[in-house]
Amino acid sequence: MSRTVQAWLLLIPAVCVIVAFFLGGLVFGLTRSLNYMPLIGLNDPNFDAYVSIFSNVEFYRALLLSLHIAISSTVIATVLAIACALLLREAFAGKRVITFIFQLNLTIPHLVGGVAILFLLSQSGFVARLGHVFGLIETTTDFPALVFDRFAIGIIAQYVWKEVPFIGVITLAILQSMGDDYESIARTLGANWWKRLRYVIIPLIMPGVLRASIVVFAFTFGAFEIPFLLGQTYPAALPVLAYRSYVDVDLAARPEAMAMAVVIAVISACLIFLYIQASRRYVRRD
Repeated sequence: MSRTVQAWLLLIPAVCVIVAFFLGGLVFGLTRSLNYMPLIGLNDPNFDAYVSIFSNVEFYRALLLSLHIAISSTVIATVLAIACALLLREAFAGKRVITFIFQLNLTIPHLVGGVAILFLLSQSGFVARLGHVFGLIETTTDFPALVFDRFAIGIIAQYVWKEVPFIGVITLAILQSMGDDYESIARTLGANWWKRLRYVIIPLIMPGVLRASIVVFAFTFGAFEIPFLLGQTYPAALPVLAYRSYVDVDLAARPEAMAMAVVIAVISACLIFLYIQASRRYVRRD
């Protein structure tokens, strides 16, 4: 038996589990989104749920909010992660401790971080009370709304706090693996720090950074718990809107919830595909 066959045989259990849960859930959601629910008497598949959500203004507002959260979180986290990785690769006193602290919140669940943001940045939170104690604001209600706000600042802050170490660890590993040879050559050719960063470091780390940022974008676009905890009631993020339709007492709203879930999956897949294509052209150009 060849090694290739052995490898496939070893992978079959894991592949079967992934296929069963992923494709099974996808097929289940797709059939429900087509109004096929025999248990409640819906036996004729149709596109009524899609027509309903695409004719609803709230759906488009939720979609724009989700895109704003995902794009802003990904861009800010990526820029900060690259900056942190560039700093952490340098030798300095206490580097191991700082690196450990930087990686520490990788193990902290998103929900815990969301609760921390709620306690810190809400108008009755720790920062607002601290500002009142030091006389920066008269009452805690004078503190700017950073949670449950229309711009989703609290949600973005939580995602950035959580995802910067994720992208940063990957970037730092790439920087450490490539060594100093390329930069040394560029330095001997007269390139200053900015040119070395622009023409040497960024092109080398960009493939790994882009792949990590794709994961962050897909997660933040489809995540539910943080927008549900820190987001405003209206307009809500698209996953929250889908959840509310799913738990509605009217079972006839389930197809709309599933339709929104399918739309989230399709949009995520399309944007990730476009992102990958754009990143490949960028890497080839550089």
